[in-house]
Amino acid sequence: MFKTPSYIMLVDDEEDFVEMLSLRLKEIDENVIPVYSGEACLEKLKEQDVDVVILDVKMPGMDGIETLQEIKKQFPLLEVIMLTGHGTIEAAVQGMKLGAFDFLFKPADFDDLTAKLNQARQRKQDQMERIKKAEAAMLLRSAKI
Repeated sequence: MFKTPSYIMLVDDEEDFVEMLSLRLKEIDENVIPVYSGEACLEKLKEQDVDVVILDVKMPGMDGIETLQEIKKQFPLLEVIMLTGHGTIEAAVQGMKLGAFDFLFKPADFDDLTAKLNQARQRKQDQMERIKKAEAAMLLRSAKI
């Protein structure tokens, strides 16, 4: 099966965790962009196209919920999977209400995480395809006028 190359941004203040998960994701041919804060995430997103963000909830400075809000304001089609070791049901519900694709607790099973990544990537591709079709239909309508 052919897999379209994609970019995964991994955002967590725990550098060892980011390095370890990045290695595991690279082993399955993912392109990983490691980032260590919410602020750095938003800056990097302005420079780099990303398909899915894996975002920790508890971080110093701008936490994951604040970062998610900004991601959805600036990049509404970008899919975000929230990940936390200090998770609460309230944080999960809040993240989902703000547009997170899904929420996993650390330590997340790697197979579960990769399944969520694939689902999030597919949802983004489907949304992009619908937008392209709508734009094409609009162009056809305006050409007939």
